[in-house]
Amino acid sequence: MTLVPALIGLALLLAVTVAIGAFVQWRQGRPRRDIPHEVVQPARLGADALGQTATLLQFSTDLCSRCPGVHRTLAAAADARDGVLHLDIDVTHRPDIAKHFHILQTPTTLVLDRDGAVQTRFGGIPNRDVLELELNRLTAEPANV
Repeated sequence: MTLVPALIGLALLLAVTVAIGAFVQWRQGRPRRDIPHEVVQPARLGADALGQTATLLQFSTDLCSRCPGVHRTLAAAADARDGVLHLDIDVTHRPDIAKHFHILQTPTTLVLDRDGAVQTRFGGIPNRDVLELELNRLTAEPANV
C-alpha cells in the first residue's frame, strides 16, 4: 500500500469521527419531545406520588460526576414552583428501570405532566433556561376565553 491512499483513508476516518463527536455533543442537554408519551406510575419508581402539576424525574448512577450538579439544579427548580416534584432514581441498583426507559447515559431527565405522561426528555445536563420553559408550559393555567 502506498502512503498517499493510506493518509487519505486516515483523514476520512478522522473527519467522520469528528463529525459524529460534534453531533453527539450538540445533542447533549437539548430537549426531545418526539418520544412516546408513556404514563409513569409512581409505584414503579418506588415513590408515593408524582407532582401535582409536574415531575422532574432524574436518572443517575453512583459513578456519575455530573449527576450531583444536575440534582441540585432540578431540586432548586422544583422547590421554586408549587406542585412540582423532583425524583432521583439511581439506576445502578435498578437496571430494570434503566432498560424500561432506555437510559443510555446519566444523567437523563424526564419531565412528566400532572398525569405522569412523559412530555420531554433531556440527555446529559439539561439547559436551565429550557427546563424553565418546559415547566412554564406544563404549569401554566389555561387562559379563560
